[in-house]
Amino acid sequence: MTTTEENKEDSAEKPKKRRKYRFLRWIVYLFLFIILYFVAVDLNLLWLFGKSPSVTELKHPKMAQASELYTSDGVMIGRYFNENRTPADFKHISPMLIKALVATEDARFYEHHGIDFQAFFSAIWANIRGGNRGGSTLTQQLAKNLFKTRKDVSKGMLGYIPVVNTLISKSKEWTTAVKLEFNFNKDEILTMYLNTVDFGSNSFGVKTASKTFFNTTPDSLSVSQSAMLVGLLKAPSYYSPISNPKNCLARRNTVLKQMVKYRVITPSEYDQYSNDPIPREIFIEQAYEGSGTYLRGVVNNTLNTWCKKNGYDLYSDGLKIYTTIDSRIQKCAEAAVEEHMSTLQKRFDQHWEGENPWVDERNHELAGFIDSVVVKTDYYKALKKKFGNKPVMMAKMLNRKRRIKIFTWKGEKDTSFSIIDSISYYKKFLHAGFMAMDPHTGLVKAWVGGINYKYFKYDHVKQSKRQPGSTFKPFVYAAAFDEGGYGPCDRMVNRPVTINYVENGENKSWSPHNADFIFDGDSMTLRHALAMSINSIAAQMTEKIGWTTVAKYAHRCGIQSPLAEVPSICLGSSDVSLFELVGAYSTFVNDGKWIEPKFISVVKDQYGKVIYTFTSQTRQAVTQETAFLILDMLKGGLDEGGTSSNLWAYDLFKGKEGNELGGKTGTSSNHSDGWFVGVSKDLVGGSWVGGEDRCIHFRSTEQGEGAKTALPIFGLFMEKVYKDETIGITKGRFPKPSVKITKSYNCHTRIKKAKKDSTDVKGDDDAT
Repeated sequence: MTTTEENKEDSAEKPKKRRKYRFLRWIVYLFLFIILYFVAVDLNLLWLFGKSPSVTELKHPKMAQASELYTSDGVMIGRYFNENRTPADFKHISPMLIKALVATEDARFYEHHGIDFQAFFSAIWANIRGGNRGGSTLTQQLAKNLFKTRKDVSKGMLGYIPVVNTLISKSKEWTTAVKLEFNFNKDEILTMYLNTVDFGSNSFGVKTASKTFFNTTPDSLSVSQSAMLVGLLKAPSYYSPISNPKNCLARRNTVLKQMVKYRVITPSEYDQYSNDPIPREIFIEQAYEGSGTYLRGVVNNTLNTWCKKNGYDLYSDGLKIYTTIDSRIQKCAEAAVEEHMSTLQKRFDQHWEGENPWVDERNHELAGFIDSVVVKTDYYKALKKKFGNKPVMMAKMLNRKRRIKIFTWKGEKDTSFSIIDSISYYKKFLHAGFMAMDPHTGLVKAWVGGINYKYFKYDHVKQSKRQPGSTFKPFVYAAAFDEGGYGPCDRMVNRPVTINYVENGENKSWSPHNADFIFDGDSMTLRHALAMSINSIAAQMTEKIGWTTVAKYAHRCGIQSPLAEVPSICLGSSDVSLFELVGAYSTFVNDGKWIEPKFISVVKDQYGKVIYTFTSQTRQAVTQETAFLILDMLKGGLDEGGTSSNLWAYDLFKGKEGNELGGKTGTSSNHSDGWFVGVSKDLVGGSWVGGEDRCIHFRSTEQGEGAKTALPIFGLFMEKVYKDETIGITKGRFPKPSVKITKSYNCHTRIKKAKKDSTDVKGDDDAT
């Protein structure tokens, strides 16, 4: 070959080489660009791409978990959640569910490292041809679910541009998926995936879904159940077994076909499982079901404030909250309230048969009462906004009947009610609250805030405050003994009393009457006066020691509500809560030391670490001798034939060991509120009964006094507690005081000790 020919050949090769090098150079540039792009996305360069999960977040991914509420003996009684989720461990998940998931969603899951390029390009080609196919691996889906890669919180400035935002989100899912595969093994990734996904019907994660749809646990899922759950993942609402059963069945069988395709099950097994029925009902957890329903709301209010201060979220951080409630004692309390209130409601309905129970001070029906309630409802306000000044349309809508379920003491009932009918119906119910606590530790053992949480959510233990009537009298005598030098055997005359005083610069006078309106002029001991709840004696004592002193001692014993410092304070004229009152009475059983009632013991994080321990305030409220004397006076309500004598009707005193109980009744003005606080050596329990509004009540003392409305709850409760030997609370006498009593008390009264079978109540109180 000549030199000229060689030069020509070299000249022809040079452009080819240049094109080849240029192509390789562009490949390198593209490769570098892709690397730099993913680095920029991962680092959120110039805040263009939005936040990506940090190393810590990747190694310790956080999923929203329901917080759980437990009793002191380990029974779960409630959950708090935005997403109803409780994680399950891999070993507690059915292997068949895992196989169904992989066969349907990511057949090469065990072969790739977070990104399945074959599936990705196949999905692109299918979509170009008009199909609708996804190419995301299970790990990519986990990245999207776990770190919210497509939510606003993960968007940068470029994330709001159409198409670009999808590209960026997909890029984040790819990089995050690879990192997840690097930090976790396949089983851990599958576990996290099944714990994060939404199965619909407010069930997040496989544990909640198994309970919701099949009332079972993840390790007990059958083949067809597993297939149905996997099928729901594509579109939970569209494939819901409740709202779209045909779609659900078809999708379930599609998953089963995938299991046949990948040899998880055989064709004959497919024929068997494809004929299994899908569920016709679901088991959605409701806040009003189970035990301790009212306490859940109280704990919620208490912990929300604490969580905000300490950086926790009650609804997503998976906290474990342990209350002081004993599940067995709680059941006794709930049963006692239900048993008594169902009977009392019958008496109340008979008492007002043919009449409405909302009345004024003269027992005349309050005109326009229901209308005054209606205008306060959200429904009325919505109608007002919609119809404005069209009273005819407003009246038509308010009186339009619709099918609803209503509460009755015999169970829910279907009926047709208008909003007017509904308000009128529910206003006729009597309500109740009950709380029991250990007076020596301050631990609340039972909490019943009302008669039915589903229909009446207002808590009557801590949230509600009403006039306590004569249950306030022990604070009068505690002040008199501690500061005035009086004792239970000192005597006063039952006579009319008029007290003149000044309130807000205005001269006033107050003349209380006794429950029976009789002042017999007899001299009686203070012990007997409290037992019989003689108002005139309590008023005289208040005048002697001062109503300011009474308020001071009530506060020292644990009453935290504001108290009007007026003479009528002795008859409970200021509103207090049952929570305060029971805690205050515990002072007399606990040697005069007040311990703040505590209903939460500890809070743990999702890993079981204790993050907060609740403690109670405590103080010496009265002397030990005064506490001993008041406790003895409370026993007088039974053994002197007093207002607590109805307790003799219950099985509380039989047995070789004997038993000592005490207590005090209370009835507010017009019998609107009935109260009883009972004391035993181990428990102090208090009950309140009344209408939702103070104008709703019995019309006579005989039927509306605390001895008839509230005391039976305590009696039934203690009966049930004593009968359950597993609780460990036994009958017995109050312990002797730990200090020497300064003098001997031997009170002679004009009433002989009541017989144990007596159920006759001699009198009650009135906060007039």
